[in-house]
Amino acid sequence: MTTLPTDLSREVCRGLDDDGYCVIRDVVSKRGLTDFNRRIVEAYQRSEKFNGGGSISGHLNCFPGGISRFIYEEIEARGIYDAVHAVCPGLPPTIRPTLNFNLPGSAAQHYHMDGVYTEEYVICNVAVVDTDLVNGAIDLLPTTHRHIYPFWRYALQRKYRLTTRIPMAQGDILLRRSTLWHRGMPNRSQEPRAMFSLTVGERSVDDGDPFLANGGDIEFYPNWYNPGRLGMVRERVEVRVPITRSTVRFARSLVGNRGYSSY
Repeated sequence: MTTLPTDLSREVCRGLDDDGYCVIRDVVSKRGLTDFNRRIVEAYQRSEKFNGGGSISGHLNCFPGGISRFIYEEIEARGIYDAVHAVCPGLPPTIRPTLNFNLPGSAAQHYHMDGVYTEEYVICNVAVVDTDLVNGAIDLLPTTHRHIYPFWRYALQRKYRLTTRIPMAQGDILLRRSTLWHRGMPNRSQEPRAMFSLTVGERSVDDGDPFLANGGDIEFYPNWYNPGRLGMVRERVEVRVPITRSTVRFARSLVGNRGYSSY
């Protein structure tokens, strides 16, 4: 197995520690990703569509199936998996493949972190296609991984002013801490935009081959919102009037331990 050059290893360490993220260019093969993207889009076209559950906001979750294994293998072969564990030695040796499917006409998500602050892990995003400001390059808030931010503190300190967009070419990867605040952005192109994600060190991952879940088949599932009637109403309101979700989050963050969660 080859390893990252020393200077790149330092870049990974500095990026994850200082800013909460690091971009590494040209890691995964473009030919493989082009075929992978075609098969994901075809699977979506064949799938039974559900109302709500992210279809209104335009951001869907997807299990990318066994065909995504090559992405992990190429990341591992470059030594990046080992580099992540070198920077975060306490992480469990678990991985979980997921995918964000950003539909044309989608809306901006609300800023959030992933999972629970006290159970941090690392996320490796892979640009399946060229990802820019038109089709929804991710928006990050650098340095927000350093402290727990209940939503009220995030709002009063105006952390959203740290907004940083991350365009990537096909095959580039973005390493980011799960505690880094971020959001998915609108896809204003005519084509769905897939972004592969590999979580590293997530504690809730089941044992077994992570690429063989669901029989290794591609599966689309809801993101944030339930697909039922109430979920659809909530999603429609929060897309049309985003301040409603922010108001609820602000109120909830004033009580309990909401500062430890992504909400």
